[in-house]
Amino acid sequence: MLVKSFILVSLTLFGAFSANAQSFPEKFDFGNGRTAEGYILVSDSDVYSREKGFGFEEVSNVKCFDRGGKNILLSGFCTSEKPFYFSVRVAEGNYKITVTFGDKMNAASTTVKAELRRLMLENIETQKGNFRTETFVVNVRNPNFPNGEVKLKDREKTMEWWAWDDKLTLEFNGKSPTINSLVIEKKDSIPTVFLLGDSTVCDQPREPYASWGQMFTRFFQPKIAIANHAESGESLRSSFGAKRLDKVLSLLKKGDFVLIQFAHNDEKEKGNGVGAFTTFKAGLKQYVAAIRAKGATPILITPVHRRTFDANGKITNSHGDYPEAVRQTATEEKTALIDLTEMSKDFYEALGQEKSGVAFKEGDGTHHSIYGAYQLAKMIAAALKKQKMPLAKYLVRDFPDFDPKNPDPFENFRLPASPLITDIKPLGN
Repeated sequence: MLVKSFILVSLTLFGAFSANAQSFPEKFDFGNGRTAEGYILVSDSDVYSREKGFGFEEVSNVKCFDRGGKNILLSGFCTSEKPFYFSVRVAEGNYKITVTFGDKMNAASTTVKAELRRLMLENIETQKGNFRTETFVVNVRNPNFPNGEVKLKDREKTMEWWAWDDKLTLEFNGKSPTINSLVIEKKDSIPTVFLLGDSTVCDQPREPYASWGQMFTRFFQPKIAIANHAESGESLRSSFGAKRLDKVLSLLKKGDFVLIQFAHNDEKEKGNGVGAFTTFKAGLKQYVAAIRAKGATPILITPVHRRTFDANGKITNSHGDYPEAVRQTATEEKTALIDLTEMSKDFYEALGQEKSGVAFKEGDGTHHSIYGAYQLAKMIAAALKKQKMPLAKYLVRDFPDFDPKNPDPFENFRLPASPLITDIKPLGN
């Protein structure tokens, strides 16, 4: 079983590490042989341990080489025929990661994901003898905040522990993924985009499930961080009760953003007075007010549709009044709105009733595949750009216009799947 310390360590470790955190930047030179000045050598024998503070996860099948030459950083590299993981022990915060890829003797293609499969770099191609350096930002978190901690679910303490532990973990995937060097810098001053929501938003830990929140990172420049605090099974009310909003508020600073998408689980809650235009709407307003009080910008998102077609091949609304409650709240509170309900309808209908299955985990009409999640993330990024929201200035410069009625062809989609697989369905529906 793949393990990245899937045993819940004592939360006191976080405090202990924060007080004795290493200095930055941390620089790693991959290969067998010489080491560039100021760098730490990483060879294929370096398996992660908490005492060492860095290394390959024990499941990685990595081989390291040194081609020789004057440029020590480019002469050595590590690679594998399969995806592999490299971890560095760090404290909570935002980290700018600079990676150099390439090999003097072979071509390579590398996709990089972070923590729980957050897509950072997509299909970085290097030809024989060529090298390429790329930069991205990863958010690392723990459950603690002043005078409290997030109430983690059992799955968060086991298969999702990657999202909460005291390591920054990178997945190197693709055809012969190759890495020459890695530099880690702490960048807590940059803006952060926080995500709050349910299983359609959170970082899903294993294939074949995926959510738009873990694809969203792909479309931003390394001038901003994405911190995904969504979780499977959560409603607006249960997320608040688990202190996820409290955690986000403890980290929020002026200039940050918070994207909020709930409803899938809220619409199943029962009780006197519970409903879209009562408790749900009031809860959204509470979130908006708390976020604004911190000088941050809330952005409301209507819920993504389920795969529910009628006899005429049109998507039916399985969310009742909840999408409209989000729209009303945005109008009344003068809050930015992204209508993912409408965009996902256009997306599914463009694919058609039968083919739309490629956007979902097989046999599941709620939770998405990596293709579906990627398209949804692209829609949200496109909405930021189309509506000229302040957050749009952080999108990658080559981000194209995107029409949900004309999605990327599934046949051309080439994002490599991560090696972890599960048959355990995410919480919620």
